[in-house]
Amino acid sequence: MSAEQHHKGWNAIKTNDSWALFKIMGEFVNGFEKMSLIGPCVSIFGSARTPQDAKYYQLTVEIAKRIAEAGYGVITGGGPGIMEAGNRGADAAQGISVGLNIDLPFEQHNNPYINSDKSIDFDYFFVRKVMFVKYSQGFVVMPGGFGTLDELFEAITLIQTHKIARFPIILVGSEYWGGLLDWIKNTMVSWGTISPEDLDLIRLVDSAEEVVSIIDSFYKGRNLSPNF
Repeated sequence: MSAEQHHKGWNAIKTNDSWALFKIMGEFVNGFEKMSLIGPCVSIFGSARTPQDAKYYQLTVEIAKRIAEAGYGVITGGGPGIMEAGNRGADAAQGISVGLNIDLPFEQHNNPYINSDKSIDFDYFFVRKVMFVKYSQGFVVMPGGFGTLDELFEAITLIQTHKIARFPIILVGSEYWGGLLDWIKNTMVSWGTISPEDLDLIRLVDSAEEVVSIIDSFYKGRNLSPNF
């Protein structure tokens, strides 16, 4: 291929990238318009691969029920596994059940426990992630994979750098998360790559009661509003 052909191909890519901005803006507008009407919510994250008979699936259902009964909506990524359990618990408590869905080749399909008017589809991960952070009053993080870690550490980073206001970030499952927190404490803090007080941004619990207690205590006397 000649230099001229390379140049033409590069210009075509730039043109396609420019037009993609309209689709991106459309996803932001649709997300903002729908999410701004819902009210205070808590996001639940975790593995799409968790089966219904797993203890953390059942615990997620219970956590979501209690969150809904406390007056918060529940937001998940809309798919199976832990996400389904979160929506299932909210639906069982007749609470607000939101699904921020994204098309993935293997794992993702919308679960049936999302309120029909609160199921929102996204093509872009980064737009979807903005919705989680902007409209959540807390993150409840169940055992999960890379996607769960991605959401967890992005939220911690945004709070640590004061890009968003602080909100509760709750890890559920000492047996799963304990090793990660030990590494953060014993390696990251000791190497000086984070400050000891950064550990205060995360809470580790094992029960639904603790989750709701932390969220209610944090917001006692505070106004609830979008995070940025």
